[in-house]
Amino acid sequence: MSTSPNSAAPRVSIIIPSYNTAKLISACLDSVFAQSYTDFEAMVVNDGSPDTVELEKALQPYLPRIVYLKQENKRAAGARNNAIRHARGEFLAFLDSDDIWRPEHLALQMKLFADNPSLDFVYSNARCVGVPGHEWDFMDRCPSHGQPDFEGLVTERCQIPVSTVVLRRQKAIEVGGFDETLPRCDDYDMWVRCAYAGAKIAYNRTVQAHLLMGRPGSLSLSRSRMMEAYFNILEKYRSTLPLNDSDRQVVSRRAAEIRAICLLEEGKCKLADREFDKAKQLISEANGHLRRSSLSLTVLGLGIAPSTTRRLLSLWRWMRSGASV
Repeated sequence: MSTSPNSAAPRVSIIIPSYNTAKLISACLDSVFAQSYTDFEAMVVNDGSPDTVELEKALQPYLPRIVYLKQENKRAAGARNNAIRHARGEFLAFLDSDDIWRPEHLALQMKLFADNPSLDFVYSNARCVGVPGHEWDFMDRCPSHGQPDFEGLVTERCQIPVSTVVLRRQKAIEVGGFDETLPRCDDYDMWVRCAYAGAKIAYNRTVQAHLLMGRPGSLSLSRSRMMEAYFNILEKYRSTLPLNDSDRQVVSRRAAEIRAICLLEEGKCKLADREFDKAKQLISEANGHLRRSSLSLTVLGLGIAPSTTRRLLSLWRWMRSGASV
């Protein structure tokens, strides 16, 4: 059983923001209460959800075992910060309300801390589900290689699925929590700032969670907007963090790469809309940094036979099951 809200402080506070997930919250909480590690409190934050009536009905059977917080909509960052302020645990475990954990998740994560007490932050692999016939392990497409330090996170050599993270609460407070001004990628920003503040981070490749992908309204649906959000966060680091020369170079190089990807994604949109001249301009500008032969051929084709090039690219992407241009 989890620790009840009125008992001694638990070791772990599980933070679950909820917005339009009334139909999914039961599966999420069932996975929490199926954990083999039991020294926790489960905190559900209703982030001004339009499905509040349905959500509270779904939560009714769980109310004796959870901490339920209700607030005006402040997006995931605001919901997580609210929970952090009320959390009693030494550690924070993050779980999105449309995801679920495997039963050994918390036990395996807390073992990492037990084996290495100097750690501040751990994460793991996860299974991405929700699109029939297209399930995949997170680290197969978003790998972690080497040390997940500031450089590793900025360059995305190490990528972190939020619903596997367990973090020392003191470290979250030290870096100021999640940035509520960010419309997207506030979790990525939080992890990078933790790394910059010296957090010692570790991970394992065991699949410990199932992440629901492609849900209508999910922020991950728009690659272009995600890339724009990453770029803005990197720009924020250049103006707000006291970076040394080496770190500043890492951030600047990555920002240039992300800007090129943003231009490429915008160019793809213009191509889909048959705005061929603008598409050619954007893709050409993007390739000035990316330097891909496929993009050079695309630019050449758009200059000679744009409609044919568009059809060939559409066919190629279909054959490659959504691969990039």
